[in-house]
Amino acid sequence: MLVLAAENKQNYLPLLLLGDEQESMIHRYLERGTLYLWQERESVQGVCVVTEEGDGVLELKNIAVLPAFQRRGIGRKMIEALLERYRGKYRLLQAGTGEVPSTMGFYQSCGFSYSHRVKDFFLQYDHPIVEDGVLLRDMVYFRREL
Repeated sequence: MLVLAAENKQNYLPLLLLGDEQESMIHRYLERGTLYLWQERESVQGVCVVTEEGDGVLELKNIAVLPAFQRRGIGRKMIEALLERYRGKYRLLQAGTGEVPSTMGFYQSCGFSYSHRVKDFFLQYDHPIVEDGVLLRDMVYFRREL
């Protein structure tokens, strides 16, 4: 179940670092964003952060699932719960990610379509970001209508 985490957002930093591995980058959106927890049997298994970007656009800034619970559909359940919660209130949900086939495939399988890219986005991190053996450079955005 998707649960709003209104207080103590910093307590979830270790889990958020699974989705965005630089703490200073997380701080850019965490305080202005809405943090949700995925809980089952009172156990937090995942988190996600969404921000309002204006013009009816909601952005999924971070989505992470504890390794022990990955590949069980929790990420997809979180996205579906967000779509349900925000349908009629926003026109688009967008998500930016690195150019990694597995991650891009995940968003496409959740009904998102390619939108645009931000060149050299990951070069602003203080260290090289490598995901599934891919050195990240550009941020690739996907969008889904609400």
